[in-house]
Amino acid sequence: MLATAVATLIISGARLLTGARSLWLGCAPQAVQRIYFANHSSHGDFVLLWASLPPTLRSITRPVAGADYWLKSPLRRYIINRVFNGVMIDRERKETGDNPLQPMLDALESGDSLIIFPEGTRNPEDGLLPFKSGLYHLAKAYPQAQLIPVWIANLNRVMPKGRVLPLPLLCTISFGAALALGEDETKAQFLERSRDALLSLAEEHA
Repeated sequence: MLATAVATLIISGARLLTGARSLWLGCAPQAVQRIYFANHSSHGDFVLLWASLPPTLRSITRPVAGADYWLKSPLRRYIINRVFNGVMIDRERKETGDNPLQPMLDALESGDSLIIFPEGTRNPEDGLLPFKSGLYHLAKAYPQAQLIPVWIANLNRVMPKGRVLPLPLLCTISFGAALALGEDETKAQFLERSRDALLSLAEEHA
């Protein structure tokens, strides 16, 4: 099947270029429903995170991606739909009444896991931008899904902007302990705690 062959090429290429290794520090790679939330420094983030999962988890885990980028050409459309089975979100939506989280909620309702980036945009600098509220609303609407922080280290340094060939640095994908929304936890408290969980993983590579 063509999509399987393309997926194999993408996974092999990602590992070859980055020397990526996965560290399951706070959880095990289990086939349970999860929302993996990660830092976002490069276009290759979700590719590397998805490729770092065991095959049994890749088949049930869908990256959340911007339709404005991935639906621009037939090739991108094929890759995001047929290879990654991505969840498309409209970042330029004009209908104010639409719920931007609905595609993600539909995927969770279908039993899928998700890969999301709560910063909402790429951040090439060290540290994290403030989190958008989407992670909180997903946790509130679908509390049965485990929330797994994931820190992707060095990807922005391996392939910095404007460089054609990658630098010889190793990338590490660290999976932390599962989080859950507290019963009386406010949105601000939850987002701060989730952000701190990611930053604590970053300190492992400082």
